[in-house]
Amino acid sequence: MLPVPERIRTLAATSSVAKLSVDGAPSRARGGVDERGRPVLLVLPGEALHGLRDDAVVAVNLTAMRQLGDVTHPRGLIEVQGWAEVVPEGEAREAAVAVAAHSADESLFEALERFGKPDAPRLLRVDVGQVVYLTGQESGVLDADDYMGAAPDPLTETAERVLAHVNGSHRAQLTAGVSRQLGEAAGEVWLWELDRFGATVRVDESLVRFPWPSPAHTGLCLETAMRGLLCSC
Repeated sequence: MLPVPERIRTLAATSSVAKLSVDGAPSRARGGVDERGRPVLLVLPGEALHGLRDDAVVAVNLTAMRQLGDVTHPRGLIEVQGWAEVVPEGEAREAAVAVAAHSADESLFEALERFGKPDAPRLLRVDVGQVVYLTGQESGVLDADDYMGAAPDPLTETAERVLAHVNGSHRAQLTAGVSRQLGEAAGEVWLWELDRFGATVRVDESLVRFPWPSPAHTGLCLETAMRGLLCSC
């Protein structure tokens, strides 16, 4: 299993901004997560954060979801708590790309083209204080150093692609392989998470972990390990 800080950073990297509170009051939220795991927000004129000081206390709720057939399930809930700060102009384009990945708002162009103008949309990010997380039956708190010091699983992009392919085209093989591993017929089986240390499979309402014999160091190794589970029957 991924170390907790790395797992939370991985979830954050694939999450959407679901909720924002400013000094304890709810506010409209639209944004994404930058490469360091900090929530990045697009704030329009008239919204709470637009006219507030840069060090306003904020809490941003991130949700990581998993589509299984026609049903979307939450994989993890993350609340990043800290202080709002303006994205420096030299980093604004990168921040806009992070927001656009989840919310393709035309105001992003104005935020870049009219950067720093009092009546222009603003790009803000969170100076992280701590991170509260809930994933399945696990919950806890990470301080800023542990969270920011970690990085997402380097195989995340490959893992998400392989996971989607298996769930879309090879569930019968997955069910057979999992049944063989468990020593009994498995019910409804979906691939839930995939990383360099193993696979987590959803069997009915339970999550079952299958670790690899050794960690996968490349995307090809990860695909080979996954084929081993599919072909274990």
